Amino acid sequence: MFPNYILDLPLPSDRMSPKLRALLTPIGSDPFERPEISSRYEHDKYGPHYEYIQMILALTDGPDTISVDDFHETSDGVVSFSTPIVDECGGLGDPAPNISGHDYVVASSGNGAFYTYNLAEKLWMTLGLSPRCVGGNDQKIIYDDLSLPEFCVAEGEVSNSYHFSSSRNISWRMSNEYLRNYLWMRGKYGTRVFFYEANIIETPDITKLLGSNTHISFKPDGGWYDLCIQRINGKILVQLWAAVCAISPEKCQLQSADSLIWPGVSGLMNRQRANALVDPSIIYLDDRFLQRYEQNSFYETTPFEDYGSWTCNPSYSGQWSFTDCRRIGRNLIKVRLRELYKGKPDREIVWAHSHTVAQAVVAQTDLEEEHIVAKVQRFLDTLLDLADGLAWLAGELGSDSLSSEELIGMSRKELRAERWSPYPKLSRLAQVAPLDMTEQQFLSRCKEIHEVWQKLPNGVIRRIVDQAGHDGKKYKDFGSLKLLQVLANVLERLSSNHEAVSNFNAGHQDAEVTGRNFRLAPLFLTADLRNADAHIGGSISQTLSDLGFDMSQTNSGYGKALDYVFDQNIASFAHITFEIDALRKRSS
Repeated sequence: MFPNYILDLPLPSDRMSPKLRALLTPIGSDPFERPEISSRYEHDKYGPHYEYIQMILALTDGPDTISVDDFHETSDGVVSFSTPIVDECGGLGDPAPNISGHDYVVASSGNGAFYTYNLAEKLWMTLGLSPRCVGGNDQKIIYDDLSLPEFCVAEGEVSNSYHFSSSRNISWRMSNEYLRNYLWMRGKYGTRVFFYEANIIETPDITKLLGSNTHISFKPDGGWYDLCIQRINGKILVQLWAAVCAISPEKCQLQSADSLIWPGVSGLMNRQRANALVDPSIIYLDDRFLQRYEQNSFYETTPFEDYGSWTCNPSYSGQWSFTDCRRIGRNLIKVRLRELYKGKPDREIVWAHSHTVAQAVVAQTDLEEEHIVAKVQRFLDTLLDLADGLAWLAGELGSDSLSSEELIGMSRKELRAERWSPYPKLSRLAQVAPLDMTEQQFLSRCKEIHEVWQKLPNGVIRRIVDQAGHDGKKYKDFGSLKLLQVLANVLERLSSNHEAVSNFNAGHQDAEVTGRNFRLAPLFLTADLRNADAHIGGSISQTLSDLGFDMSQTNSGYGKALDYVFDQNIASFAHITFEIDALRKRSS
């Protein structure tokens, strides 16, 4: 239990600034708090609102053993002040910087003009942190725990200088969870050793304290503070040297993977029990569990098809990985409980637990409904078939031999060997699509659908259309979408007349260039949705209605609308592929 430092200090509480209160207040146990562990602060140096702080954090044995007299560093504000003078070889013994015999959290050094800061070597090596620098001329050091990963565990400015005034303020902060974990391992308390100085407004309470004196001091024998209040040039200056025990060696209360209750499983589950499970103990997760990993490039989340089903196993840099997480139904993931506990940090297991779906909800879910990954694979298969068909048709009409990779930027051979890994755009397209997805998320995904097939070269389609016998001037400005429409019209005419490829230009009609093909309308409407995402204009509801979608289904989100757009685009490309395949059969 810590003393009530605010009440103990003989300074009216209404004259304490927020910063002074923070220095006198112990640190709570919230794991998301980021307490300050070292600082050098100066504000309004020569003005009426002047305030100055220099603070370092020492590792001590507790509040009962603390006296401000034991810490001369309150005057220096750094762990090591100035540099040693050595006059002979070997004259410097084993350097061991410390705060009056105590370890420190931030290694700080200065000489009154220049100051440097870094996290204590013992601390960052014990916790396994990795440093990085950011900020150019105003550099900061940030420490990350790359084994989890956990970023910005500790951070602070590298240095500053002082010439009549400070070049910049210094503030080092650290994750409360990691700081408390380190103190717990060391069995030490964190004690703020600081000097505070500020101008305050003179109130009747202050006048009464001073009486007829120009200054007054309060310093209990063996106490934690030395307070001086003085009147200088009509201003009241407060100076405080103090050692305040602020944080105990107690870990933050985080939820552990060894204290979770899972749907359909009796009692608390822990790693030992999970590892001994013989029965399947199937757990169902909402696939939004994946969003945390899909939206951070530090994680690997590429879907993988395995024995007729799709797995989605987030992993991190060879440190840990989920295993056997299989997609089932539109938005569910099926995984054995034993697999969830294998070789992962507690926080990842707890994260998965927060997305569990009750057995009753699963029982009411269509487990055969197509999920987003399977839909993207079907879209990909359709595009590959289309590319193969276009490559055959171009070759038959006298163009150079082309591959599917040249046409849509993806190779069947590479897909068979490496699956989706070489093509991250597929993984982006297959990211979680919840039923309640927002309109903006829906439009962004429609844009990605459109851009995947936009790889088709206009020149290849144009050279094919050129062989149909039409006046090239009529479609010289057409893009790939309108050229595909012309091609579809030509193929349908050949099909209706049972013509072979050798008669590709026979009986051509002008309407084939200008006429709309309703089977390709979804591609044009998806392009309109892409334009809506780019704020070029157009009504989203009208576009979806024109596509044949019931807009009442968007009341709870745009997930179903995305499914519909996918299906309609797949049907459009499949139609062109079907007509090319029919032409090939008639020509053989």
